Amino acid sequence: MRTIGKLAAATGVKVPTIRFYEQIGLLPAPPRTASDRRLYDDIALRRLSFIRHSRQLGFDLDSIRSLLDLSDHPDRPCGEANVIAERHLADVTAKITQLQALSTELSRMTAECAGGRVSACKVIEVLHNHGLCAQGHDGGTSASATA
Repeated sequence: MRTIGKLAAATGVKVPTIRFYEQIGLLPAPPRTASDRRLYDDIALRRLSFIRHSRQLGFDLDSIRSLLDLSDHPDRPCGEANVIAERHLADVTAKITQLQALSTELSRMTAECAGGRVSACKVIEVLHNHGLCAQGHDGGTSASATA
């Protein structure tokens, strides 16, 4: 059994985050000592490590809740876990595409900047007029669609 501080140190999760995970039900409330200190067992350590790793991979809390539920029922088929992971992969792939377009646009903006006065600065000009941007870096909303 370990205190919340030792659990935090063992998992790399901050104490307030552990309390938050307990509050929203991702981590069960642990037993307490007579002096009201939380005590965590190895199951809580494994569960919190699972949550932390899932967060590092970018899963949202609802997906983590679903994955934990699946983990708590090891005899269930794992297809649902795969669906959750595939959905997250699709989201990540879309974000990568958007970030690549953003990188391309920022590179184009900075390459076209002459380094002179602000009145002729391509970066400032493009930021004032989204229509001068190449398409694709804004997550699907273009200047013409938002103007």
